[in-house]
Amino acid sequence: MVAFPGEALALAREAAPASENLLTWWKAAILGVVEGLTEYLPISSTGHLLIASRILGLPDAEGSAGLEAVNTYAIAIQFGAILAVVGLFWRRFVEMLQGLVGRNPEGRHLLISLVIAFIPAAVLGVAFDDKIEDALFGPWPIIAAWIVGGALILVLERTGRIPDRGVPAAEVGHNRLAAITYQQALIIGLAQCAALWPGTSRSLATILGALLVGVALPAAVEFSFLLGFATLSAATGYKLAKDGGTLVDQFGVATPLIGAGFAFVSAVLAIKWLVGYLERHDLSIFAWYRFAVAGLAIALITTSVI
Repeated sequence: MVAFPGEALALAREAAPASENLLTWWKAAILGVVEGLTEYLPISSTGHLLIASRILGLPDAEGSAGLEAVNTYAIAIQFGAILAVVGLFWRRFVEMLQGLVGRNPEGRHLLISLVIAFIPAAVLGVAFDDKIEDALFGPWPIIAAWIVGGALILVLERTGRIPDRGVPAAEVGHNRLAAITYQQALIIGLAQCAALWPGTSRSLATILGALLVGVALPAAVEFSFLLGFATLSAATGYKLAKDGGTLVDQFGVATPLIGAGFAFVSAVLAIKWLVGYLERHDLSIFAWYRFAVAGLAIALITTSVI
């Protein structure tokens, strides 16, 4: 999920009675689990949060009570997913810190690569946030993105543009993470811009972008995680600085922390599973999953369940 300012405006349901609109601790926990499980998988956390929020009866009507706080909460729980990356890849962060002070050339190279990859989507997200929000935030654009992303995975695999099987980390060789060039990093960053279309999935865009420029799958996945840390940190910090007071006034401190905690645990599990799975398999399972969840969303909408 690329949570640029305003992205969470599509993450709730038509206003229901006040008692149902309240973000209780268990609703916060559910959304935290959804965020953590889907943030780093190539299936779009934004789309899943939209469906889950509507099922939970959270508000989305403009001007409805609690809407801004719910929007902010949808961004704030990313903090748990951010901490998951720090906890699992702390050695990379140590290397980058060492590189920052001139003690680790590979760490410095990785840090610069991540900065280069971060800039394009950050600039476009800030510049076109309102236009993107007006044009693309809603269930149908997200469903379309799910379908397009799934089709893209299958086309690229069947045409040999990306690997049709997993590659064990031990076989990365010259394509190790630190060997990603600045040019490759820029292209991966440009690919991340596609995730400004909600439902595309930031992870999908960055992993595919890396694979298409010759980065081996394990390195592509890890670079996507680290780039996600930078992108989510910036988006979460911006949103909390802007609307954190509204969040605390509406829901206090404990409820958002519960959501972030559940997001952390579920993100750790999802990342570990993804790394192990992609050492033995290709990405096709995520294409079929995207088709399935798009079909489910269509069914829920057409039957007025959400």
